[in-house]
Amino acid sequence: MALLLVDLHNQIGNAEVWRSSFKEHLPDLEIRLWPDAGNIADIEYMAFMRPDFDVLPAFPNLKAMFSRSAGVESFAGHPKFPKVPLGKVEPPGGDPMMTEYVVMHALRLHRELPAYHAAQAKREWRKAQIKRPEQRRIGFLGYGAMAQAPAHILKSLGFPVSAWVRSPRPGAGIPIHVGHGELAAFLGQTDIAICLLPLTPETEGIFSARTFAMMPVGAMLVNLGRGKHVVDADLIAALDSGHVEHASLDVTSPEPLPESSPLWAHPKVTIMPHVARRPTVGQIVKEIAANVRNIRAGGGLLQQIDIVRGY
Repeated sequence: MALLLVDLHNQIGNAEVWRSSFKEHLPDLEIRLWPDAGNIADIEYMAFMRPDFDVLPAFPNLKAMFSRSAGVESFAGHPKFPKVPLGKVEPPGGDPMMTEYVVMHALRLHRELPAYHAAQAKREWRKAQIKRPEQRRIGFLGYGAMAQAPAHILKSLGFPVSAWVRSPRPGAGIPIHVGHGELAAFLGQTDIAICLLPLTPETEGIFSARTFAMMPVGAMLVNLGRGKHVVDADLIAALDSGHVEHASLDVTSPEPLPESSPLWAHPKVTIMPHVARRPTVGQIVKEIAANVRNIRAGGGLLQQIDIVRGY
């Protein structure tokens, strides 16, 4: 039986790199790369980055699929989406690249680096007021594997850290705010908001004029979720009014960000071209292999995505 890779080989590495890595972890599993699927009845597993289910055939013996992308909103509702379990290929303890990226942006904002860069451009020797970590409250929107590791690091540095989630998280180790009824209270005590939410109908546009007004004056935003979490016009208005001090955006809508977007030139915005993490072939294969072995042993996916929820 075989595993079919769709588009992944165009994103990272080449076919031989994928085959070599799978041979190390699952030597008995044949690896095929779309469009060379061969006999589709052989395909038991499929891993993809940007699947086009209008082009892909129906695989009669498909057992499970794996998504390389963090979000599933672009394909999960497709009428030809196979009715088999879909799993993540993320390290269960979080990705060190994401951890360092989150901590970097939080510390960059905490230590007022955007203000120093602006002063340098004007050749001004101007010192910003220094705040201690305990004076800067950091709030995570979303508290999955990618958020937990950086949250614990920031907490260890002395920052008050909390999170806002959809459902309760017993034993989280930090204060947890649950549901839309507690969003205002959460944002009201958050100086640096770090968004790691999935994109769902409930979270689209979650950063808007209404929610920016809930945040303390001088609050800052780091968006690592999806571009559509932020209403751009409302963000610019909040920045221009001074209510929001700075926004670091690793994701935008659309991507790439058009040259005409006012976000590029805004003095209180940092644009990063969606570079928070780039998992290696070895990391992806290791997680897929662990899932395949678990399925063969009679279990299920280790990190199954709830298609209805979108994550």
